[in-house]
Amino acid sequence: MWIGIFIFTVLVFLSTRSMIIIVPMREEVIKERMGKFIAVLKPGIHFMIPILDKDAYHREIRERALEVPGQSCITCDNIQVEVSGIVYIKVVDSYKASYGISDYKSAAVNLAQTTMRSEIGKIDLDKTFSEREKLNEIIVREIDHASENWGIKVLRYELTNIIPSRNVQDTMEKQMTAEREKRAQITLSAGEKEARIMASEGERIKAINISEGEKQRKINEAAGKAIEIELIAESSANGVRKIAEAIQKPNGSLAVKAQNIEQFIHEYGKIIEKAKVSVLPNDLAYLKSLIKVISSSQKERMIV
Repeated sequence: MWIGIFIFTVLVFLSTRSMIIIVPMREEVIKERMGKFIAVLKPGIHFMIPILDKDAYHREIRERALEVPGQSCITCDNIQVEVSGIVYIKVVDSYKASYGISDYKSAAVNLAQTTMRSEIGKIDLDKTFSEREKLNEIIVREIDHASENWGIKVLRYELTNIIPSRNVQDTMEKQMTAEREKRAQITLSAGEKEARIMASEGERIKAINISEGEKQRKINEAAGKAIEIELIAESSANGVRKIAEAIQKPNGSLAVKAQNIEQFIHEYGKIIEKAKVSVLPNDLAYLKSLIKVISSSQKERMIV
């Protein structure tokens, strides 16, 4: 009896379980009745007819990221590179994703690889690095156009790795090393050039300063000499003027003559002292004193 109740309970549970299906928010379910499509079940509770109805396909409607394995590609300049990426897709039509293709995920990955290989073959190796964003957009457009009948939407594609062959990597590394050395040499030569320019500029300024200083010194010396000559000339002029004024006075010429005689005797005495041969009597002291007496008497007369 208990066994019969247990079996009945199990049958009721299974029949109830098969009559109700709960679709979560992240999915859509394809409902078939006797193998024929009936409806797309949206998230929520839905009733099924046991044995006749079944949930044929469960489709994830969230955005999904599918890894595109690395594959060997040949660039336009015949360089072999290994390229991998990630494609982001979303199911927008569960009916097409179920009946339009057997495995839309595998198809999307394979199409991404094919499109990527084709696009890489159209550009040079250098552009695969510099135009990655543009390459991603082209691949997304091509995949999205080809997958319209699959009920999926390709949202974006990202190239994760672009790896050239080992020989190409060695060549690129040598090229970059040479480029760095070239830039270092250019920077060094530019620095040396700038240093030489600065040094020559300093020497030029130094020479100009020395020249300006020498010029100013000569100007100052010339100005000093001019002032000195001017003072001497002025003093001499004053002396000559005073002598002329004295000569214009009464008996002035006689005084001048007496002064000249006195100077002559004085200079003659110096000559006699130094000369080795006596020409005249060298006792000039008496003569000098006599002339002074005569000069003084004449001056007294001039005063009177």
